[in-house]
Amino acid sequence: MGHLAHLLSPRMSETTAVVAGAYGGPEVLTVIDVAVPEPKPNQVRITVRAAGVNPFDHKSYSGAFGVDPERLPVRLGVEAAGVVTAVGADAIGPAGPIAVGDEVITYSAPGAYAAEIVVPATSVVPKPVALSWEQAGGLLAAGVTAVHTLEAIGLGKGETVLIHGAAGGVGLVAVQLAVARGATVVATASRAKHDLLRELGAIPVVYGPGLADRVREVVPEGVHAAADLVGTEEAVDVSVELVPDRLRIATIAGHERGARAGIKLLGGVPGADPGTEIRQAARLQLAEAATAGRLRIVIADSYPLREAATAHREIMAGHTTGKIVLVP
Repeated sequence: MGHLAHLLSPRMSETTAVVAGAYGGPEVLTVIDVAVPEPKPNQVRITVRAAGVNPFDHKSYSGAFGVDPERLPVRLGVEAAGVVTAVGADAIGPAGPIAVGDEVITYSAPGAYAAEIVVPATSVVPKPVALSWEQAGGLLAAGVTAVHTLEAIGLGKGETVLIHGAAGGVGLVAVQLAVARGATVVATASRAKHDLLRELGAIPVVYGPGLADRVREVVPEGVHAAADLVGTEEAVDVSVELVPDRLRIATIAGHERGARAGIKLLGGVPGADPGTEIRQAARLQLAEAATAGRLRIVIADSYPLREAATAHREIMAGHTTGKIVLVP
């Protein structure tokens, strides 16, 4: 019987992973050894080459989603790029069958802050050959959010859109996708980031007092839609002032202020539109756009796993240009 039980038990190996051992700030993050099971049917195991860092990762242990002690320790990360090392039966992703040795990207990938992960095959798409591992690891979470936001505000060719927080991870992708749609993009950012935004086809403006007037100066014909990607009161208030139809304004971060203003709330918080189908469909579209060279992914910084706390302090400061990634 003991021999039979051994055969029936899944084989396990160990890997290193970042966890939050308590609720609080980045100081609660540690790197520990965790078990990695063999992939079950429709699962794949991936050796991670880069994992994207996103605001959600910090919120998952900050107390923003509650402080249930049963959730501890909290595994972190939602996206990664790497190489497939094992596949379960019927491992078929959005682009077709997945095989050992495939270079891939994955989202959603819970626990992606690790050297090795097991994820559903349905979350895996081919890595764009044009991207580095770091760029690939930071593509999907920001990318699907950008696609969802532009869909939610119904942005079309010939329209003008105001994008707040345009130099962040989501913002840079949203700017490029909006320009590709044939829209005029007015992008808020600090002055140091304006040259990059111009390169991507946007009209940059500095945020801060007088923002609405500065936007009117560069697009006197008016603004059709707006996307708040930073969550400040200014972003919501200026959008409401400039865009006649509040259903063409969306926020991914300013949910409390947005709810009071009657604009669209996007994301995973209560009352917000998660955009699940749009985001799932966007993964393959984003990978194809990056492969074709139509999408540029800017990496702000790269840190080893053991320095995840430093990466989180940087993203919490809110001034990064592009994505931050962790490299096992």
